[in-house]
Amino acid sequence: MPETLQTTYTLLDGKKVSSEIKQEIAEKVTARKKHNKKIPHLAIILVGDDGASQTYVDHKVKACKDVGFHYTTMRFADTISEERLMKHIDHVNKDDDVDGFIVQLPLPAHISVEKITEKIRSDKDVDGFHPLNVGRLSSSAPGAPLDFPVPCTPLGVSMLLHETLGSLTGRHAVVIGRSNLVGRPVAQLLLRADCTVTIAHSRTRDLPALCRQADILVAAIGRPQFVRGRWIKPGASVIDVGINRILAEEGMSPLVGDVAFAEALPVAGHLTPVPGGVGPMTVACLMFNTWQAARRSSGLAVNAAEQPHLPVGLGESAKGKGAIRPWSNHGARLEPAGSQ
Repeated sequence: MPETLQTTYTLLDGKKVSSEIKQEIAEKVTARKKHNKKIPHLAIILVGDDGASQTYVDHKVKACKDVGFHYTTMRFADTISEERLMKHIDHVNKDDDVDGFIVQLPLPAHISVEKITEKIRSDKDVDGFHPLNVGRLSSSAPGAPLDFPVPCTPLGVSMLLHETLGSLTGRHAVVIGRSNLVGRPVAQLLLRADCTVTIAHSRTRDLPALCRQADILVAAIGRPQFVRGRWIKPGASVIDVGINRILAEEGMSPLVGDVAFAEALPVAGHLTPVPGGVGPMTVACLMFNTWQAARRSSGLAVNAAEQPHLPVGLGESAKGKGAIRPWSNHGARLEPAGSQ
């Protein structure tokens, strides 16, 4: 057991922060409507009848309605050929009214995820999975504007941490998981914020000892309740990205994360619940990426001073008016009210 237990802790409320992000975007969409400007448009392609995928799409459609976006959903049978799906993606790529679109994963086994991801136009890739956007994230300098789509879940993790801790400079972050969808981009964003970052995985030696060194612990390994309370440094900020279903004695299948929540609660200083932590942030960040894609398609440059809830990365204050959420000394801003 840890030598010291926390007498107080903070649950990181992803629902609250995501609602604030969507409210900020909704206000900007309302301003565009008043000026007769184009409304952002998100297109979603769903292949097959996977129940979980349909639920995720429903959440994204609801978010579009909440912020006032236009949206289009295209659903295809899981027997669709890769070639035919490519043609539909070509059509959306060429549709000037669509600012961003996603292909909901997973896809049927006969369709290459890599080919589909590369087929999506990089400027419309609001999931942030296109190789060009992946390369931009890995090569962007700390403090440089993220003027390209960033994967939504990692972006949500970064926003929650900055919302809670302010500056992340000098903190030791351990990321458990090395996937291209979460682990690696989370590490890149934390490096931009001047953290010292260690990426761990299933073959890391003495993982519990490594985790106990972390000021920030991000669990994204896809194993239910894998991270135990005794692994956590007292007072650490713990971000649980996992979404797993386990079979209970009563036959129920509750959602649990990658962290043993009850064990972590008396040790961690900050902890995300599952559900209600990272999940809502992922959807909110999809709306954020679509909003930024719409601005870029309208010829409006995106810079650090126009990104809500997004830290600059060096602790430098953005200049200018129109602050909505100043991120401590990170100075994230939206453009002044009424600007387009």
